[in-house]
Amino acid sequence: MQALIVHGHELHLESVPDPEIRDPRDVVVRMTGSSICGSDLHLLSPDWVAPREVYGIGHEAIGEVIDVGGAVRSLRRGDRVMLAGSVGCGLCPACLAGEVKRCANGATDVYGIGQGLEGCQAEAIRVPAADFNAAKIPEGISDEQAVLLTDGLITAYAACLGAEIRVGRSVAVIGLGPIGIMSVELAYAMGATVVFAVDPVSSRRELATALGAVALTPEETEEHIREATHGRMVDSVIEAVGKTETVDLAMAIVGAGRNVSILGAGQNFQVTIPFTAAVNGVTVRANMLTEIARYWPDVVPMLVAGRIHPERVFTDRIALADGLRGYQRVMSREPGVLKVLMQPV
Repeated sequence: MQALIVHGHELHLESVPDPEIRDPRDVVVRMTGSSICGSDLHLLSPDWVAPREVYGIGHEAIGEVIDVGGAVRSLRRGDRVMLAGSVGCGLCPACLAGEVKRCANGATDVYGIGQGLEGCQAEAIRVPAADFNAAKIPEGISDEQAVLLTDGLITAYAACLGAEIRVGRSVAVIGLGPIGIMSVELAYAMGATVVFAVDPVSSRRELATALGAVALTPEETEEHIREATHGRMVDSVIEAVGKTETVDLAMAIVGAGRNVSILGAGQNFQVTIPFTAAVNGVTVRANMLTEIARYWPDVVPMLVAGRIHPERVFTDRIALADGLRGYQRVMSREPGVLKVLMQPV
């Protein structure tokens, strides 16, 4: 089969062996949709230290079940499924509580980061503990929405929970990539009265403005918010970049007794809690590995009811064979390119 493979920090399209059932709880899925996540881009940076030198990439995918292990109970050949980007054993108390990061059997993993699971940007994917780590795509959910349910949309939702967004709160989202844009939309759906959307790229600020947000450049953000809130600053801040300077900005604009949620992925950024934030009792949460399946019951009804339309973040649709071009477009931040959806052909 064809798959996108990382060699060191370089990406290649290669022919690799087809995945096979290794455990009775496995299924094999024919990929029908997979998207490029901002986290995938980090793997191609010289600064990223991966556990392996050569591995398949990608962790956001949907597909059709084509092979089923003997112990699988909930899935059958032909089922249309979405794969949780983060996986666990599905047997231990932690996993059954939705806390795959605490898996007692050491099965915590993410597709396509070099730890063990091969990537989803391939013609077929082996899914471990499939009854737990995959689910049939619910009726009323489009392919584009289902792909976002495998990571990006759920990560944005978990960040909103971490920021304690609720009815009547003000919100700031720093970084308007796909997850940032989805966080803006979710914030309003969860009851925010105002959302300040921060990014240096004008086209991304325009997207946020179309959702009803107050769009700002990083340079003007602190002063504008101070004036707009009469010095109270923001109730809930989501940092969706993963750089020291954007974390510092989040700390500068959060109000007393309020919340900062850091989801930006990076291995080298520093989180410094300034004296004023400590005195003011600011709560800081960081989560770069969201437990995806845990939040499906919360987010799927929002999609089915039409309360959110996150599929708007897809700006490009390409064949897997053109995957290298898709990465180039995203990494060069070409105007108008936000998120790329790959399909087999």
